[in-house]
Amino acid sequence: MHLEENVALAPLTTLGVGGKARFLLRAESSDDVVSAIRFAENRELPIFVLGGGSNVLISDNGWHGLVLQIATTGVEYEERDGKISFNVGAGEDWDKFVARCVKRNCAGVECLSGIPGSVGGTPVQNVGAYGQEVSETIVSVLAFDRAEIKVRELNATECGFRYRSSIFNTTERERYIILRVRYALTPGGFPSLRYADLQKYFADRSTTPTLSDVRRAVCSIRRSKGMLIVPGDPDSQSAGSFFKNPILTSPQFLDLSRRAKERGLEVPAYPTLSEQKKISAAWLVEHSGFAKGYIKGRAGISSKHALALINRGEASAAEILALKNEIQERVKTTWGIILEPEPVCVGF
Repeated sequence: MHLEENVALAPLTTLGVGGKARFLLRAESSDDVVSAIRFAENRELPIFVLGGGSNVLISDNGWHGLVLQIATTGVEYEERDGKISFNVGAGEDWDKFVARCVKRNCAGVECLSGIPGSVGGTPVQNVGAYGQEVSETIVSVLAFDRAEIKVRELNATECGFRYRSSIFNTTERERYIILRVRYALTPGGFPSLRYADLQKYFADRSTTPTLSDVRRAVCSIRRSKGMLIVPGDPDSQSAGSFFKNPILTSPQFLDLSRRAKERGLEVPAYPTLSEQKKISAAWLVEHSGFAKGYIKGRAGISSKHALALINRGEASAAEILALKNEIQERVKTTWGIILEPEPVCVGF
Protein backbone atom coordinates (compact mmCIF):
# COMPACT_ATOMS: atom_id res chain seq x y z
CA MET A 1 0.00 0.00 0.00
CA HIS A 2 1.02 3.57 -0.61
CA LEU A 3 -0.58 5.79 2.04
CA GLU A 4 -0.41 9.60 1.87
CA GLU A 5 -1.73 12.30 4.19
CA ASN A 6 -3.35 15.67 3.43
CA VAL A 7 -3.47 15.13 -0.31
CA ALA A 8 -4.96 17.77 -2.63
CA LEU A 9 -7.86 16.17 -4.49
CA ALA A 10 -8.57 18.89 -7.08
CA PRO A 11 -5.71 17.76 -9.38
CA LEU A 12 -7.16 14.23 -9.35
CA THR A 13 -10.47 15.41 -10.89
CA THR A 14 -11.40 16.73 -14.32
CA LEU A 15 -13.27 19.68 -12.76
CA GLY A 16 -10.17 20.68 -10.82
CA VAL A 17 -11.94 21.81 -7.65
CA GLY A 18 -12.13 20.55 -4.07
CA GLY A 19 -10.11 20.37 -0.87
CA LYS A 20 -7.76 17.78 0.60
CA ALA A 21 -8.11 14.18 1.69
CA ARG A 22 -7.04 13.37 5.24
CA PHE A 23 -5.63 10.13 3.86
CA LEU A 24 -5.28 8.77 0.34
CA LEU A 25 -4.37 5.21 -0.51
CA ARG A 26 -3.79 3.66 -3.94
CA ALA A 27 -4.99 0.05 -4.02
CA GLU A 28 -3.38 -2.15 -6.65
CA SER A 29 -4.92 -5.43 -5.46
CA SER A 30 -7.81 -6.86 -3.47
CA ASP A 31 -5.41 -7.31 -0.54
CA ASP A 32 -4.73 -3.56 -0.63
CA VAL A 33 -8.47 -2.91 -0.52
CA VAL A 34 -8.86 -5.14 2.55
CA SER A 35 -5.95 -3.41 4.27
CA ALA A 36 -7.41 0.00 3.45
CA ILE A 37 -10.80 -0.93 4.89
CA ARG A 38 -9.19 -2.22 8.08
CA PHE A 39 -7.09 0.95 8.34
CA ALA A 40 -10.22 3.11 8.04
CA GLU A 41 -12.31 1.00 10.41
CA ASN A 42 -9.63 1.01 13.09
CA ARG A 43 -9.65 4.82 12.99
CA GLU A 44 -13.40 5.14 12.41
CA LEU A 45 -12.81 6.97 9.14
CA PRO A 46 -15.34 7.20 6.32
CA ILE A 47 -14.18 5.85 2.94
CA PHE A 48 -14.67 7.39 -0.47
CA VAL A 49 -13.67 5.36 -3.54
CA LEU A 50 -12.10 7.48 -6.28
CA GLY A 51 -11.61 6.32 -9.86
CA GLY A 52 -10.54 8.56 -12.71
CA GLY A 53 -12.04 11.68 -11.11
CA SER A 54 -14.21 12.47 -14.12
CA ASN A 55 -17.62 12.20 -12.51
CA VAL A 56 -17.16 13.83 -9.12
CA LEU A 57 -17.55 17.19 -7.39
CA ILE A 58 -15.48 17.38 -4.22
CA SER A 59 -16.26 19.89 -1.47
CA ASP A 60 -13.87 22.73 -0.71
CA ASN A 61 -13.55 21.14 2.73
CA GLY A 62 -12.25 17.98 1.12
CA TRP A 63 -12.75 14.52 2.61
CA HIS A 64 -12.01 14.03 6.31
CA GLY A 65 -11.51 10.31 5.95
CA LEU A 66 -9.79 7.90 3.60
CA VAL A 67 -9.90 8.31 -0.17
CA LEU A 68 -9.33 4.91 -1.72
CA GLN A 69 -8.03 5.21 -5.27
CA ILE A 70 -8.48 1.97 -7.17
CA ALA A 71 -5.42 1.21 -9.29
CA THR A 72 -5.95 -2.45 -10.25
CA THR A 73 -4.65 -2.82 -13.81
CA GLY A 74 -4.16 -5.35 -16.58
CA VAL A 75 -6.19 -6.46 -19.60
CA GLU A 76 -6.70 -10.19 -20.27
CA TYR A 77 -8.67 -11.54 -23.21
CA GLU A 78 -9.85 -14.84 -24.61
CA GLU A 79 -12.33 -16.20 -27.17
CA ARG A 80 -15.64 -17.39 -25.77
CA ASP A 81 -18.66 -18.51 -27.79
CA GLY A 82 -17.83 -16.34 -30.78
CA LYS A 83 -17.05 -13.30 -28.62
CA ILE A 84 -13.81 -11.85 -27.34
CA SER A 85 -13.90 -11.64 -23.54
CA PHE A 86 -11.87 -8.79 -22.04
CA ASN A 87 -11.13 -8.95 -18.30
CA VAL A 88 -10.00 -5.44 -17.36
CA GLY A 89 -8.59 -3.92 -14.18
CA ALA A 90 -10.78 -1.19 -12.69
CA GLY A 91 -7.87 1.24 -12.66
CA GLU A 92 -7.27 1.06 -16.41
CA ASP A 93 -7.96 4.21 -18.43
CA TRP A 94 -11.32 3.75 -20.13
CA ASP A 95 -10.57 5.47 -23.43
CA LYS A 96 -7.29 3.60 -23.85
CA PHE A 97 -9.21 0.36 -23.38
CA VAL A 98 -11.74 1.41 -26.03
CA ALA A 99 -8.88 2.24 -28.40
CA ARG A 100 -7.42 -1.23 -27.79
CA CYS A 101 -10.76 -2.89 -28.59
CA VAL A 102 -11.17 -0.89 -31.79
CA LYS A 103 -7.61 -1.73 -32.85
CA ARG A 104 -8.42 -5.43 -32.39
CA ASN A 105 -11.55 -4.88 -34.54
CA CYS A 106 -13.90 -5.79 -31.68
CA ALA A 107 -17.28 -4.04 -31.74
CA GLY A 108 -19.42 -3.00 -28.80
CA VAL A 109 -17.79 0.04 -27.17
CA GLU A 110 -16.64 2.16 -30.13
CA CYS A 111 -19.33 4.81 -29.48
CA LEU A 112 -18.02 5.23 -25.93
CA SER A 113 -14.74 6.68 -27.20
CA GLY A 114 -13.36 9.83 -25.63
CA ILE A 115 -15.09 9.38 -22.28
CA PRO A 116 -12.67 10.24 -19.46
CA GLY A 117 -12.27 8.16 -16.33
CA SER A 118 -11.40 4.62 -15.40
CA VAL A 119 -12.85 1.24 -16.32
CA GLY A 120 -14.17 0.69 -12.79
CA GLY A 121 -16.47 3.68 -13.05
CA THR A 122 -18.29 2.47 -16.17
CA PRO A 123 -20.60 -0.12 -14.56
CA VAL A 124 -21.44 2.18 -11.64
CA GLN A 125 -23.51 4.59 -13.70
CA ASN A 126 -23.93 2.32 -16.72
CA VAL A 127 -21.94 4.72 -18.85
CA GLY A 128 -23.53 5.41 -22.20
CA ALA A 129 -23.22 7.73 -25.19
CA TYR A 130 -24.09 7.89 -28.89
CA GLY A 131 -26.41 4.90 -28.80
CA GLN A 132 -24.35 2.48 -26.69
CA GLU A 133 -24.25 1.57 -22.99
CA VAL A 134 -21.66 -0.56 -21.22
CA SER A 135 -24.45 -2.80 -19.92
CA GLU A 136 -24.77 -4.16 -23.47
CA THR A 137 -21.32 -5.71 -23.26
CA ILE A 138 -20.61 -6.25 -19.55
CA VAL A 139 -20.65 -9.92 -18.61
CA SER A 140 -19.65 -9.61 -14.96
CA VAL A 141 -18.07 -7.37 -12.35
CA LEU A 142 -15.49 -8.53 -9.80
CA ALA A 143 -15.90 -6.52 -6.60
CA PHE A 144 -14.99 -6.52 -2.95
CA ASP A 145 -18.16 -6.90 -0.90
CA ARG A 146 -17.82 -4.73 2.22
CA ALA A 147 -20.88 -6.36 3.80
CA GLU A 148 -19.61 -9.92 3.50
CA ILE A 149 -15.88 -9.02 3.64
CA LYS A 150 -14.97 -11.00 0.53
CA VAL A 151 -14.43 -10.70 -3.21
CA ARG A 152 -17.51 -11.54 -5.29
CA GLU A 153 -18.25 -11.81 -8.98
CA LEU A 154 -21.63 -10.36 -9.96
CA ASN A 155 -23.14 -11.17 -13.33
CA ALA A 156 -24.78 -8.48 -15.46
CA THR A 157 -28.26 -9.27 -14.16
CA GLU A 158 -27.11 -8.93 -10.55
CA CYS A 159 -25.67 -5.50 -11.38
CA GLY A 160 -29.20 -4.20 -11.99
CA PHE A 161 -28.36 -1.97 -14.93
CA ARG A 162 -30.79 0.76 -15.90
CA TYR A 163 -30.44 4.16 -17.56
CA ARG A 164 -27.30 5.72 -15.99
CA SER A 165 -27.62 3.54 -12.92
CA SER A 166 -26.87 0.18 -11.33
CA ILE A 167 -26.97 -1.31 -7.85
CA PHE A 168 -23.56 0.29 -7.31
CA ASN A 169 -25.02 3.81 -7.20
CA THR A 170 -28.54 3.00 -5.98
CA THR A 171 -29.67 0.10 -3.78
CA GLU A 172 -26.16 -1.11 -2.87
CA ARG A 173 -24.32 2.22 -2.85
CA GLU A 174 -21.01 1.99 -0.95
CA ARG A 175 -21.30 -1.79 -0.50
CA TYR A 176 -19.08 -2.85 -3.40
CA ILE A 177 -15.60 -1.74 -4.46
CA ILE A 178 -15.11 -2.69 -8.10
CA LEU A 179 -11.81 -4.44 -8.90
CA ARG A 180 -12.24 -5.76 -12.44
CA VAL A 181 -14.86 -5.73 -15.20
CA ARG A 182 -15.41 -8.39 -17.88
CA TYR A 183 -16.75 -7.32 -21.29
CA ALA A 184 -17.80 -9.50 -24.25
CA LEU A 185 -17.22 -7.83 -27.62
CA THR A 186 -17.92 -8.99 -31.17
CA PRO A 187 -14.83 -9.65 -33.33
CA GLY A 188 -15.29 -8.25 -36.83
CA GLY A 189 -18.64 -6.77 -35.80
CA PHE A 190 -20.26 -3.75 -37.43
CA PRO A 191 -20.11 -0.41 -35.61
CA SER A 192 -23.22 1.03 -34.00
CA LEU A 193 -24.77 3.89 -35.96
CA ARG A 194 -27.99 4.28 -33.99
CA TYR A 195 -27.34 7.85 -32.86
CA ALA A 196 -28.57 10.73 -35.02
CA ASP A 197 -25.30 12.69 -34.81
CA LEU A 198 -23.36 9.70 -36.15
CA GLN A 199 -25.87 9.08 -38.93
CA LYS A 200 -25.53 12.71 -39.94
CA TYR A 201 -21.72 12.53 -39.77
CA PHE A 202 -21.64 9.63 -42.24
CA ALA A 203 -24.66 10.68 -44.34
CA ASP A 204 -22.62 11.34 -47.50
CA ARG A 205 -20.62 8.13 -47.22
CA SER A 206 -21.45 5.28 -49.60
CA THR A 207 -19.51 2.56 -47.75
CA THR A 208 -20.04 1.24 -44.22
CA PRO A 209 -17.80 3.04 -41.70
CA THR A 210 -15.25 0.94 -39.84
CA LEU A 211 -14.92 0.82 -36.07
CA SER A 212 -11.95 3.17 -36.35
CA ASP A 213 -14.01 5.58 -38.45
CA VAL A 214 -16.72 5.63 -35.81
CA ARG A 215 -14.22 6.13 -33.00
CA ARG A 216 -12.72 9.13 -34.82
CA ALA A 217 -16.20 10.50 -35.52
CA VAL A 218 -17.29 10.18 -31.89
CA CYS A 219 -14.14 11.92 -30.66
CA SER A 220 -14.65 14.69 -33.23
CA ILE A 221 -18.27 15.22 -32.18
CA ARG A 222 -17.37 15.13 -28.49
CA ARG A 223 -14.60 17.67 -29.10
CA SER A 224 -17.02 20.01 -30.89
CA LYS A 225 -19.28 19.83 -27.82
CA GLY A 226 -16.48 20.38 -25.29
CA MET A 227 -16.90 16.80 -24.05
CA LEU A 228 -13.36 15.72 -24.85
CA ILE A 229 -10.52 16.46 -22.43
CA VAL A 230 -8.24 18.77 -24.42
CA PRO A 231 -5.37 20.50 -22.60
CA GLY A 232 -5.76 24.26 -22.84
CA ASP A 233 -9.44 24.15 -23.78
CA PRO A 234 -11.36 25.95 -20.98
CA ASP A 235 -14.57 24.21 -22.01
CA SER A 236 -13.11 20.81 -21.17
CA GLN A 237 -12.44 21.51 -17.49
CA SER A 238 -15.71 19.93 -16.46
CA ALA A 239 -17.28 16.74 -15.18
CA GLY A 240 -18.91 16.10 -18.56
CA SER A 241 -22.70 16.21 -18.67
CA PHE A 242 -23.70 17.51 -15.24
CA PHE A 243 -27.35 16.47 -15.48
CA LYS A 244 -29.06 13.27 -16.57
CA ASN A 245 -31.68 13.30 -19.30
CA PRO A 246 -35.00 12.96 -17.40
CA ILE A 247 -37.20 9.96 -18.15
CA LEU A 248 -40.86 10.94 -17.87
CA THR A 249 -44.09 9.03 -17.62
CA SER A 250 -46.75 9.75 -20.22
CA PRO A 251 -48.68 12.17 -17.90
CA GLN A 252 -45.46 14.02 -17.07
CA PHE A 253 -44.58 14.29 -20.75
CA LEU A 254 -48.05 15.62 -21.59
CA ASP A 255 -47.70 18.29 -18.88
CA LEU A 256 -44.28 19.27 -20.22
CA SER A 257 -45.63 19.42 -23.78
CA ARG A 258 -48.46 21.66 -22.63
CA ARG A 259 -46.04 24.04 -20.93
CA ALA A 260 -43.86 24.09 -24.04
CA LYS A 261 -46.82 24.76 -26.35
CA GLU A 262 -47.78 27.76 -24.23
CA ARG A 263 -44.32 29.16 -25.04
CA GLY A 264 -44.53 28.28 -28.72
CA LEU A 265 -42.05 25.42 -28.34
CA GLU A 266 -41.99 21.71 -29.12
CA VAL A 267 -40.26 19.26 -26.81
CA PRO A 268 -37.68 16.99 -28.47
CA ALA A 269 -37.94 13.44 -27.14
CA TYR A 270 -37.42 9.84 -28.14
CA PRO A 271 -38.95 6.61 -26.80
CA THR A 272 -37.03 4.64 -24.19
CA LEU A 273 -38.79 2.34 -21.79
CA SER A 274 -42.40 1.36 -22.36
CA GLU A 275 -44.72 4.33 -21.87
CA GLN A 276 -41.85 6.59 -20.89
CA LYS A 277 -39.97 9.30 -22.76
CA LYS A 278 -36.42 10.49 -22.31
CA ILE A 279 -36.13 14.27 -22.52
CA SER A 280 -33.09 16.31 -23.45
CA ALA A 281 -31.72 17.91 -20.27
CA ALA A 282 -29.74 20.32 -22.46
CA TRP A 283 -32.99 21.52 -24.07
CA LEU A 284 -34.55 22.10 -20.64
CA VAL A 285 -31.49 24.07 -19.48
CA GLU A 286 -31.28 26.25 -22.58
CA HIS A 287 -35.02 26.94 -22.56
CA SER A 288 -34.88 27.99 -18.93
CA GLY A 289 -32.71 31.00 -19.70
CA PHE A 290 -29.22 29.48 -19.56
CA ALA A 291 -27.31 29.96 -22.78
CA LYS A 292 -24.07 28.24 -23.64
CA GLY A 293 -21.24 30.36 -22.26
CA TYR A 294 -23.30 31.53 -19.26
CA ILE A 295 -21.01 32.88 -16.51
CA LYS A 296 -21.50 32.83 -12.76
CA GLY A 297 -18.34 34.05 -11.06
CA ARG A 298 -15.48 31.65 -11.73
CA ALA A 299 -17.93 28.92 -12.75
CA GLY A 300 -19.95 28.78 -15.92
CA ILE A 301 -21.56 26.74 -18.66
CA SER A 302 -19.45 25.51 -21.56
CA SER A 303 -19.68 27.59 -24.72
CA LYS A 304 -20.09 24.30 -26.60
CA HIS A 305 -22.63 22.33 -24.53
CA ALA A 306 -25.36 23.45 -22.13
CA LEU A 307 -24.90 20.44 -19.82
CA ALA A 308 -21.22 20.96 -19.08
CA LEU A 309 -20.59 23.11 -16.00
CA ILE A 310 -17.01 24.34 -16.13
CA ASN A 311 -14.30 25.66 -13.88
CA ARG A 312 -13.38 28.91 -15.63
CA GLY A 313 -10.22 29.22 -13.54
CA GLU A 314 -9.65 28.67 -9.82
CA ALA A 315 -13.35 28.15 -9.21
CA SER A 316 -14.41 26.78 -5.85
CA ALA A 317 -16.65 23.77 -5.40
CA ALA A 318 -19.15 26.13 -3.77
CA GLU A 319 -19.34 28.16 -6.99
CA ILE A 320 -19.95 25.06 -9.10
CA LEU A 321 -22.60 23.93 -6.62
CA ALA A 322 -24.30 27.35 -6.64
CA LEU A 323 -24.55 27.27 -10.44
CA LYS A 324 -25.90 23.71 -10.34
CA ASN A 325 -28.55 24.77 -7.79
CA GLU A 326 -29.54 27.83 -9.82
CA ILE A 327 -30.07 25.72 -12.94
CA GLN A 328 -32.07 23.08 -11.09
CA GLU A 329 -34.34 25.66 -9.46
CA ARG A 330 -35.00 27.50 -12.75
CA VAL A 331 -35.76 24.29 -14.65
CA LYS A 332 -38.11 23.16 -11.87
CA THR A 333 -39.93 26.51 -11.85
CA THR A 334 -40.16 26.71 -15.63
CA TRP A 335 -40.93 23.11 -16.55
CA GLY A 336 -41.90 21.33 -13.35
CA ILE A 337 -39.01 18.90 -13.71
CA ILE A 338 -36.20 18.26 -11.23
CA LEU A 339 -32.89 17.61 -12.99
CA GLU A 340 -30.79 14.88 -11.39
CA PRO A 341 -27.02 15.49 -11.31
CA GLU A 342 -24.68 12.89 -12.83
CA PRO A 343 -21.52 13.62 -10.79
CA VAL A 344 -21.16 12.31 -7.26
CA CYS A 345 -20.97 15.12 -4.71
CA VAL A 346 -18.38 14.33 -2.04
CA GLY A 347 -17.84 15.95 1.35
CA PHE A 348 -20.81 18.31 1.32
